[in-house]
Amino acid sequence: MSLPSRFRVLVAPSSAPGAAGSGICFTQTITFMGSIVTDQTANHPTREALKMEFRRDPRRRALIPLLPLRLLLIVNSFASSVTAKNTVVVHERLSRHHDVQVVETNRRGHATRFAEDAARRGIDVVVAYGGDGTLNEVATGVATTDTALAVLPGGSTNVFARTLGMPNDALQAVDLIVDALDRNDISPIGLGRANGRYFTFHTGLGYDAAVVRRVEQRAALKRYAGHPLFVVAALRTWAFDYDKKRPHFSLDFGNGNTVDNAYFSIVMNTNPYTYLGNRPFDIVPTTSLSTGLSVVTFTSLAAPHMLRTMASALRGGGVRDYPWLDIRTDVRQVTVSDSRAFPYQLDGDYLGEIQNVNFEFVPNALRLVRSHP
Repeated sequence: MSLPSRFRVLVAPSSAPGAAGSGICFTQTITFMGSIVTDQTANHPTREALKMEFRRDPRRRALIPLLPLRLLLIVNSFASSVTAKNTVVVHERLSRHHDVQVVETNRRGHATRFAEDAARRGIDVVVAYGGDGTLNEVATGVATTDTALAVLPGGSTNVFARTLGMPNDALQAVDLIVDALDRNDISPIGLGRANGRYFTFHTGLGYDAAVVRRVEQRAALKRYAGHPLFVVAALRTWAFDYDKKRPHFSLDFGNGNTVDNAYFSIVMNTNPYTYLGNRPFDIVPTTSLSTGLSVVTFTSLAAPHMLRTMASALRGGGVRDYPWLDIRTDVRQVTVSDSRAFPYQLDGDYLGEIQNVNFEFVPNALRLVRSHP
């Protein structure tokens, strides 16, 4: 059953015009659990004036929470841990002090459309409730705008949310978001960009993208067996699907600085690279949202090398500088290319095969609600 039908008994949607896309769309006046939440923005004509005052003098931060913020909650009901019940609770908690609209995504790219429309309409904060793919789409839609992003974990891994220090539970995380909004704790972060497309935590080239491709071929299982599915996919890809005998691409960092025998690369905007259950894969701990990108390249996929690197990452403190690894930090730009196409993924979404990818770090690209404990 889709989220709209499961939600209908709890929330009565308005049919006011102007809603972007399809799916659920509740305008500023909605009936929620028997109580009416009305659009209060008309009663606060000084909202924009206060925002301008805050930009001139951040010490006047306390003025902003006096006004209800305009929020858009974007929900991917197909994400692994999103349920109709949790969505109702999340919406109720956000609505206590703010004006909230809710929309549901139903296809790839849908969340970006919603987020772009929200930014055009001057929505203050877009809350992304789904997995890392949904988060990427929302971040892409609001990047370089005044609209801020808040993150609610709803997927199987939730790399970015957990990197921020958030609990891996939406009902706990939403309270942190509410507290951050009350404090107006919003600050800019940097994003990575690959061929013009933003990413929040990492892009994988070669082997790890081939693993993601195999997982997406069994997407229906992700909701029930996310981490075991990735482990099995990684083993089968290494054994049967990926050529370990030849390099797959080269990397050019500029000024003649190259890596010519690359089998597998990770371009990271955050650390850790991912999680295996509750254990982080700690690759380059110095990677942060305010520094440049970190680029880790494997020049061998021999089983002993892969196993030693994995063990090092799971121990914490970052991987050791093994001879088969090329590790670069604070990278502002790098080009990855080959005459033959190679697989790549971005924020956990497989994007196909490509012959050339240009990476760059974009500072202050996104306003983030700092919803941390």
